[in-house]
Amino acid sequence: MQAARGTGLIEQLPPVEPPPRAAGSLQWAGLLAVVAAVIAADQLTKRLIVRELSLGETHRVVPGVDITHLRNTGIAFGIFPGRLEVVSLLTALAVVWMLAHFAKSGSRHVLFPVALGFLIGGSVSNLFDRITNGYVTDFIHVSHWPTFNLADCFIVVGVVLLLVGLGRLDHGASAEHGGPPGGPPGELA
Repeated sequence: MQAARGTGLIEQLPPVEPPPRAAGSLQWAGLLAVVAAVIAADQLTKRLIVRELSLGETHRVVPGVDITHLRNTGIAFGIFPGRLEVVSLLTALAVVWMLAHFAKSGSRHVLFPVALGFLIGGSVSNLFDRITNGYVTDFIHVSHWPTFNLADCFIVVGVVLLLVGLGRLDHGASAEHGGPPGGPPGELA
């Protein structure tokens, strides 16, 4: 047997990043379980607030945190009030885009089903309220911050988890290539 001398062309090329991996049945089950849990928790808390507090009524939880029953006809933090059709359409398009993206690459990181489950569940729950009521019930008020609801909390946590997952993918890819994210060592991204 003779040992190979030198390096061939294939060995000199940088490794190719694997293509996004489509979500499998386990990822879809995880995503749907998170979506269902988020919708159930959000709808339950909103119904409890509507049943127990009059519109505009406030109860102090701890200094700086109140429970206040409000109606929000806009999106996050009251932006675009009274634009139900536009807000609903944009939300529905975002949910469809997230589902399509998840279908194509949902198994790239273990956090993706949870992150997108939080994002989709919170978005769908608030969208349901906008379509059925014409507004969203908000009730969590932290000093110096607009009033929000549990769905909004889930959406924010989903964004954070998605960024963490993407950061870990990017870090893993740069470690594999031996350089900074975006290209081989010595190449500016």
